[in-house]
Amino acid sequence: MMINEIDGVDWESMGHAYGPASDVPGWLKGMASADPGVREEAFSAFYSAAHHQGDVYPCTAASLPFLFEMADSLVTPDRGSVIELLLSIGQECLDMDPEGVYFTPDGTESRAHVDALALIGERAEVFVRWVMDPDEEVRRPAIECLGLFLADSARALEVLGSLLPASGTERLLVVRAVATVALRDAAVHGTAAGWLEDLAGDTAQVPEVRLAALVHRVRCTPGELGDAVVPAAVGLIREIAPEEPGGGDDASCRAEAEPDVAAGTAPSPGMPPQVAAAFEDLERHGRVHASTTSLLEAFHTVLDDRVLERTALLTAQLCSTDPGVRHDAIRMATGLIGQWRGDHSGLVVLIAGCLGPGDPYTSAVAAEALGALVPVSEPSREALATYVEAARAEHGPGVWASRERLVRRAHQEAVRALASLGDLRALPCVLEALDEGTDAWRAVQVAGHLGEAASDLTPRLSKLLAEVDFSDASQSMSAHALVSALRKLGGPAAAPALTNAVTAAVREEQWHTAASALKALASFGPEAAFALDVVRPLADAQDVTARAAATAALWELEGDAACVVPRLVELLDTHADNEAAAALGRIGPSAAPALPRLRKMLTAGYEWTRVYAAAALWDIGGDAEAPAVMETLLAAWAENDSTSNHVLACLNRMGPAAQPALPRVREELTLLRRSGRFSSIPNDEDLQAACRSVTTRI
Repeated sequence: MMINEIDGVDWESMGHAYGPASDVPGWLKGMASADPGVREEAFSAFYSAAHHQGDVYPCTAASLPFLFEMADSLVTPDRGSVIELLLSIGQECLDMDPEGVYFTPDGTESRAHVDALALIGERAEVFVRWVMDPDEEVRRPAIECLGLFLADSARALEVLGSLLPASGTERLLVVRAVATVALRDAAVHGTAAGWLEDLAGDTAQVPEVRLAALVHRVRCTPGELGDAVVPAAVGLIREIAPEEPGGGDDASCRAEAEPDVAAGTAPSPGMPPQVAAAFEDLERHGRVHASTTSLLEAFHTVLDDRVLERTALLTAQLCSTDPGVRHDAIRMATGLIGQWRGDHSGLVVLIAGCLGPGDPYTSAVAAEALGALVPVSEPSREALATYVEAARAEHGPGVWASRERLVRRAHQEAVRALASLGDLRALPCVLEALDEGTDAWRAVQVAGHLGEAASDLTPRLSKLLAEVDFSDASQSMSAHALVSALRKLGGPAAAPALTNAVTAAVREEQWHTAASALKALASFGPEAAFALDVVRPLADAQDVTARAAATAALWELEGDAACVVPRLVELLDTHADNEAAAALGRIGPSAAPALPRLRKMLTAGYEWTRVYAAAALWDIGGDAEAPAVMETLLAAWAENDSTSNHVLACLNRMGPAAQPALPRVREELTLLRRSGRFSSIPNDEDLQAACRSVTTRI
């Protein structure tokens, strides 16, 4: 089949993803265009419509002959990208159930993945030729294809073995491809594993290749992981030397490629700055700075819960002389600390050691990681403070708004991490950001942690809240962040600004923002009683979210249980039932009229509803409700681990009455994997502290 015959296929009947299937021939032809812009647009369109998010459709399978022809033609300008597309389609097919029937977006049954994989297998011999191609961009994806799709596994191993004299990243691809062959065909598993073992011990090879062989040998036989493997890997990491300047993909090269932009560059109109920054983060976090990164990530996956071994491995990575290895190790270390419990102070100190004024690119990543690791990042406090002060000394007090993009980002992340630890040495920079306005939203996000400076921060945050245009929905994220910061600071001086925010949000029917501000007002208790004229009418608001927040605030501001309890009981039959139950629990015994309805909620199908109801039952009814409360809490905890923080908070209040929960509480403290709400570090650390408190009290 020739590419000029492409229009002879009935594309329209094949199903498609997000574009007309009849357009596929045009995109295929565009991939072979001499115009780079046309090619880029054609590849993007094909991925979007015929391979959207990895999907495989009939039109995707029908495209394969033409893709193979393009990749094999020496006149095709970008053969490597075509082979990468073939690789992507084939990998997706392998991940799909060979016996499964899938459906196209229009509901048509499809087994295109089976057809596509069969066609790739029929033509797999061509990969043998492509791995010998003079073009490196052709060879690289072809090596992976050879390992995945050539049916003759013995021949695949023979060809791959002959490629080992290749240089750079290709050698690592060859080693991985050998492991791929071993894992997909038991008949050659022993031969491939032996080859990998011999290669790992070959001192004539560079350490990167030996490390790859060692790791992939373990991947092939994970059950045979011995005590010597990790020390051997550590030794090889220490041997890896930095790449030659200008010839590698190391952190310094990446740093030089980062463009400097004017300070405080505004996002696109209508796009909140937080969203724009999130997209920048997505692009940044996908970067790889060392050829061994994917290899080491695979090794960590194999090691899984062997936290001590992984810590030793990461220690070597973070101490590597190769800046790319160190840079990428920060992300891996953050992942380990975020997923597993233990004493991670050594890794935290090593991440903090990556803070260096000479490398703001890596410093920014290190500081961002330390901010994400609060509170276990405590050992980095002094290093962060030193870095912040050094930046101010070198670049001046306006470094938060520096026009050098890398310097600005590194400084801001370090300030944010320091502020998240509650360290007042971050305060001058936070105040500067709030006063000058450049990236002020970043300072707002951490200002609430600096409670000792509430007198300085509250007026500034209140002013910013007053400037929010509640008629502009895109500003809701900023409003929520400001309200949250003022609530955390706990200064009643913020009450007038929050009251005005409630009024403005209600006027624009921004109900969730209004509810957030009402909750902040409630946290000030009677000191915000002057706001009752605004709060009281909202207890009858049509919007349930605002009504629940206002009703709970009424109790906190004036303490009239007779007025509030009936309203809260009514709210137990709405989607705000959990919030209403929590408010009833805070009222305590005076909310006794709610007990029958709360007992009924213990039979709800949703475990969160049962947890909130059980906690409120204990807080209102005490010991008389203990058996039902205990049974409900333990059952919900077993059903959904995310409820554990709420469960433990109630158990802690129950004291000796929580005795039946003691075995489960003790078991929790023996677990290695982090738990708690969202399995986040702060929630898990709070969970462990609560478990220890419960065991001490009982």
